[in-house]
Amino acid sequence: MDRFSWSNGLLEINETLVIQQRGVKLYDGDDKAKLDVGVALLSTHRLIWRDLKNHECCIAIPLSQIIFFEEPTIHCVSFGIGTSLTLDAKIVIHLHPAPANKEPGPYQQSKFSYIKLSFKEHGQIEFFRRLTEEMTQKRWENTPVSQPIPTATGAQAGRTRAVGIVGIERKIEERRKETDKNISEVIECPLQQAKEMVELSRSIANKIKDKQGDITEDETIRFKSYLLSMGIANPVTRETHGSGTHYHMQLAKQLGDMLQAPLEERGGMMALTEVYCLVNRARGMELLSPEDLVNACKMFESLKLPLRLRVFDSGVMVVQLQSHSEEEMIASALDNVSEKGSLTAEEFAKLLGLSVLLSKERLLLAEKMGHLCRDDSVEGLRFYPNLF
Repeated sequence: MDRFSWSNGLLEINETLVIQQRGVKLYDGDDKAKLDVGVALLSTHRLIWRDLKNHECCIAIPLSQIIFFEEPTIHCVSFGIGTSLTLDAKIVIHLHPAPANKEPGPYQQSKFSYIKLSFKEHGQIEFFRRLTEEMTQKRWENTPVSQPIPTATGAQAGRTRAVGIVGIERKIEERRKETDKNISEVIECPLQQAKEMVELSRSIANKIKDKQGDITEDETIRFKSYLLSMGIANPVTRETHGSGTHYHMQLAKQLGDMLQAPLEERGGMMALTEVYCLVNRARGMELLSPEDLVNACKMFESLKLPLRLRVFDSGVMVVQLQSHSEEEMIASALDNVSEKGSLTAEEFAKLLGLSVLLSKERLLLAEKMGHLCRDDSVEGLRFYPNLF
């Protein structure tokens, strides 16, 4: 920790933000630093840590100070008898000795030559990947930052003149606070098996992609059958993409690819409960919560995906193709009812191959627009063409 210097948290000229992750705890070697859980920011030039509660507390270290770093390791942490176990993921970063001209920081000296980043809200895999890319490319050598400007010392000190991106960062942070209500997630240790399944499927996918060695066509077909039996080869998880908006955006994109064909087979619309079962069956043990599914589906329109989340007047939620217009649903209901003379929701469902729930919603929509009328008797609800 003696390698860190106080920072104002702003990006310098020629410096670009690569990734940021909330819920990160700093360790000075094996000892917990005297800092709260905060936000870790990786730029093209520095590793920055900022306290969420005290925005004046911000520290940074140049990426050039990093010797090497270890892949994320998972540790089971118990909170006592009768409580659940959680998984604590850490990235260990080994550092060069502090230079003689280092600017002031929170620690004057340390007995450790490494630090640890502990990820309380996941996202360690994506952070590790981006850190690996930056250390390989060494973009700080090609685009040096501006010369330091003398500033005040202490927690409020800033090393250099900053650009106006801080305003954008603050807006992003405020937006994340609104949408990221589930700050942490308790995971039981048996779910470690799910990670092993994901790694196995990823390994098989890579073998198919690279086709290295003496993989025959028969083996390729067999590998593909394994992937189909396990579901999605690389599911989006909180471990890979963290929590909050970024996680839901990546999940929405994967859902857009996965649901296209099933929706076309089912007439362009599926109930959200049916989508939930279909997706979780494909993901194996990396199960989605209902809240995450709804939040991801709400992003279809903003991401300009060909799917939409729709809520009927009755409260029934469905996922439908963007091309599946309301006029087409009404016309389909009217044509079938007119042809048969009258239909119940069950009869309409058999004709279209839909669920009874969605068939009823289509008939109710056509009734709402004045094209159908109903006869609600002891025999059930039956719809007729509106000839009045």
